[in-house]
Amino acid sequence: MSSPLFAELGLAPELLRAIESLGFEQATPIQAAAIPPLLAGRDLVGQSQTGSGKTVAFGAPAVQGVDPHRREVQVLVLCPTRELATQVAEQIARLAHFKRGVRALPIYGGQSYERQFRGLQAGPQIVIGTPGRVIDHLTRGTLRLDTVRLVVLDEADRMLDMGFREDIERLLEAVPAARQTALFSATLPPPIRRLVARYTRDPVQIHLSPAQVTVPAIEQAWVEVDWRSKTEVLSRFLDLYDVRAGLVFCATKLQVDELHEALQARGYNAEKLHGDMPQTLRERVMRRFRERRVELLVATDVAARGLDVQDLEVVFNYELPHDPEDYVHRIGRTGRAGKAGRAISLVSGREFGRLLQIQRFIGGRIPLQPVPRVEELEQKATGRVVETLRRTLEAGAFKRQDALFDELTRAGHAPGDIVSALLHLLQAESGRNPERIPEDEPRAPRPAGRTGPTGSTPASPRFEPHGPGRRGAAGDTAWLKFNLGANAGVAPGDFVGCIAGETGLPREVVGAIRILPGISLVEVARVHLPRILEAVNRTRLKGRRVQAMPGAPPAPVRTGPPWRR
Repeated sequence: MSSPLFAELGLAPELLRAIESLGFEQATPIQAAAIPPLLAGRDLVGQSQTGSGKTVAFGAPAVQGVDPHRREVQVLVLCPTRELATQVAEQIARLAHFKRGVRALPIYGGQSYERQFRGLQAGPQIVIGTPGRVIDHLTRGTLRLDTVRLVVLDEADRMLDMGFREDIERLLEAVPAARQTALFSATLPPPIRRLVARYTRDPVQIHLSPAQVTVPAIEQAWVEVDWRSKTEVLSRFLDLYDVRAGLVFCATKLQVDELHEALQARGYNAEKLHGDMPQTLRERVMRRFRERRVELLVATDVAARGLDVQDLEVVFNYELPHDPEDYVHRIGRTGRAGKAGRAISLVSGREFGRLLQIQRFIGGRIPLQPVPRVEELEQKATGRVVETLRRTLEAGAFKRQDALFDELTRAGHAPGDIVSALLHLLQAESGRNPERIPEDEPRAPRPAGRTGPTGSTPASPRFEPHGPGRRGAAGDTAWLKFNLGANAGVAPGDFVGCIAGETGLPREVVGAIRILPGISLVEVARVHLPRILEAVNRTRLKGRRVQAMPGAPPAPVRTGPPWRR
C-alpha cells in the first residue's frame, strides 16, 4: 500500500505549499497516522524513531492551528537537546513560511539570555525549547504558558533518561488543563506510560513496527573488516562512491577526534561533532554541513541527535551501536522523503553480536558487502580522469601547449609516451593511493560449519580472548558487578564493547567475564577502574541503564564451564 499524499490529510493550502517547497509529496507512515488526529484536536502518543518524519507530523498541525493575529505562546514543544530544539525550530519556520505572522522561537541553554528575552518580547506563537531553559524563563516571568493550546513532547524517552522528568511534569502542570498533548518517543517504558496516563486524555496510539521505521529506500550493507583496517576501508568507500554528503557515526568522543584527524590527513573535507565541543562551534559545524561546505561529518550519537540534513547520501557506522534502536536512529538520516539512501556498517570481531541483535530487531538480514578492492578504486580514478578530459575537450576550455609538446618531442619522447605520462600525473593528482590492508590478501578457507550473522557468510569469532595469552586483564585486576545478567539477554561481547567503546581503552583491559541470571561480574585492569566506572555508568545496554560498582571475585563453579567468554 503506497503512502498517501499530503493533500489527502486535511492540511491547509499554505501548509501544502510549504511542504511542496521542501520537496515532500508523499507522507511517511508517522505523518499519515498523526496529522489527521492532531488536526482534529485529539491527544496523541506516537512511537517513532528519528528520521521517520515526526517533526512534520506534529509541526504542520501546530502551524495550521496557530492564530497569527495573537502575539502569545500557543504551542510549546519540548526537546531533550539544544541541537534537536534548533532543528525543530528551523523545520517549523519552513512550514510556516507561507502563513504570514507566525513566529517560532527556540530557547535552550548555552544561548544568550538577552537574545531570548528579545525573542520572547516579540511575541512568538510557537516556542521550542529544552525543559531546563523553559523552566528558567517561566521562573523569571519572561515566559507565560497560560495561553498554550498544544504541548508536544519530542523524544520523551530521551528527556526522561536525561533527568528531565520533574521539569516536564512542572511544565505540564503550568499549561492549561484543556490543552492538546502530543507525545513522541522511540520507546514506551513505564515512566512514559505513567506520563501518558496522567497528562493525556484518551490519546490516539500510534505504533510503528521496526520494518516501517527503517525506511525501505535505504540500501543497507555490512562489511567484515579487521579493526585496524577500518579507516582505510572507510576511505575506500568514500572514494568509490565519491561521497559529497556523508555522516560517520563513532562510539566515543575520542574515536571521533582520532578518525576526524585521520580523514583530514588523507585529504577529505571532514568536520567533527561531539559533546565536548563548545555549543557555538557545534552550531557552526552543523550549519556548514547543511550548507554543503563540508562533505563529511564524523559524530557521536548524542551530538548528532536531531541533526536534520536533506539529501544525505550515505551513513557509515564506523562502530555499531550497542542498542539496535540507535542503529535505526542513525540510518534514518539518509533515504528521507522517499529518496534513496545508503547505510554501510564496518563490523569487526566483537561487534558481530550487535549485528545479530540489529538484524533481529529490524526483522531482516543485512547483506554482506566485500571490501572495495584496489583495482576498483584505480578503475574509478581512471574513469574520473577520462570524464575530466572529455569535458575539457568538448568545452575547448584550454590553451594549446605546442611549445611544451615540441620541447618534449625534440628531447626524444614519443607522442604516445608524453600523453601517457601526462595522464599518469593527472590520475595521481585526482585520487588517493590506497593502503595495503590484510583484507587485500587471499583468505584461508574457514572451518566447515562456521557461519556469520547472515547465516551463510563466514564471519570472525564472536568473542575474542583478552589479555596477553590468558583469560584475564593484564597486571593487577579488580572486579566490577553489573546490574545486567542473563535475564537481560547480555553476552560477554556486550560488556567488552561497552567498556572499550565508552572509554576508548583497548579491549585487553577486560579480563574474565561471568554472567549470572541477574548480574554479571567483569574483571578489569585496576589502574583503569575509576575511568571505566565513570564511563559505563552513563550508558545503556539492551535498552537498560547500566549500573556498575566494584565487586568481589566470583566463587568457583564446580560443574560445567564457569566462564563465558
